[in-house]
Amino acid sequence: MIPDPRTYPPADAATAAARALHALADASLGADTGIVADAREAELAGRVGALVDAGDGASLADALASSPSAAIHRHLWRAIVAHVERSGDGALAPVLFALPVVIVVAAEGDAECTLDAVVADPGELAAILSEHGALGGNRQFALSGALCAADAIDVAAMPALMRAAALPALDAPLAPLDLAPAPFVAVPGGERVHLRFVVGSALAASPSAIVANAGVGKWGIPFTQALSRSLARPGVSVVALPRAPQSLPAAVATGRSVQREASAALFASNAIRRLRASVGEPVAVISAHRVPGAATGGELRLSLSSPLEPREAEGFRCPLHPLDRVADVAAMLADLARDCRIGDVRMLAGVYADRDPSTGLTLLFKPETVPPGAEILAH
Repeated sequence: MIPDPRTYPPADAATAAARALHALADASLGADTGIVADAREAELAGRVGALVDAGDGASLADALASSPSAAIHRHLWRAIVAHVERSGDGALAPVLFALPVVIVVAAEGDAECTLDAVVADPGELAAILSEHGALGGNRQFALSGALCAADAIDVAAMPALMRAAALPALDAPLAPLDLAPAPFVAVPGGERVHLRFVVGSALAASPSAIVANAGVGKWGIPFTQALSRSLARPGVSVVALPRAPQSLPAAVATGRSVQREASAALFASNAIRRLRASVGEPVAVISAHRVPGAATGGELRLSLSSPLEPREAEGFRCPLHPLDRVADVAAMLADLARDCRIGDVRMLAGVYADRDPSTGLTLLFKPETVPPGAEILAH
């Protein structure tokens, strides 16, 4: 199994409040009996719920960022999602959801173009979702016209957004959240992949009542067409690919993963096409690297090269998010290479440096530069 190159903060570096949450998550994970695990889980849920209900997203985000291990981070995140998606007492109330949207853009001329990330008629998108029952049949919802970035709805911002969505009375009009759009840039000479979110507010008993359907159904094609058309500008190619509605924290996690997959696929298709056209069939090498300054301290890399061009390799730097299981991300890269009909795919054991010590450049492996004695996990 490919190793995890990520680094985690020391346990004593966290604040006292964060350490208390970490301790409960660790105790739940390591409990000897189900009774003890359930008790610690209930206590963790109570503390997480109190922070969400108090609007203290900063403390939740700090506890996640200072988690001393991937397992504790995932367990704490699951507790946050469970609280957000919990069923209430059956009463209707405003709940929030978001659709992750991967947007692939390219400028068709010689100049870059900034798109404002604003949908002129969000009601058109809402009508498509309503027509196809995309929200569990719910028809009482409103969409924001601003496509926002992940930070705008992530854990730090989420409790305040949940408060803002609350209505003074059930007969008040359901209004979309006032979110800031996150513009994105189309550049000439190549496609870029951006991640944005369409955020909505619905009247429901709980978020789980409207986001239970994990797949993109019949609404996907008309929604994609309408959203792409709304974002398009003269001289810019735009394809906006939505995923199914989810609660805010779940949507952020899904969005980051699908953006990474789309970016990897775009890199691989372009790089493999260039290599096959110039020097022949490529070889793929997947490796783990420790990267100072990266969000999690580490990343995976997909290096593509040809034996006929020993000096050159093209690489995709694959970010690792805190919720990731590294083996799953490595398998995604390997499957992508095989789907592109690369017959020689190698995965290296060990964790490697960020830079090539001899050149100072980003370290990308070719078959002939794999360190002597390095174990090859897949071939």
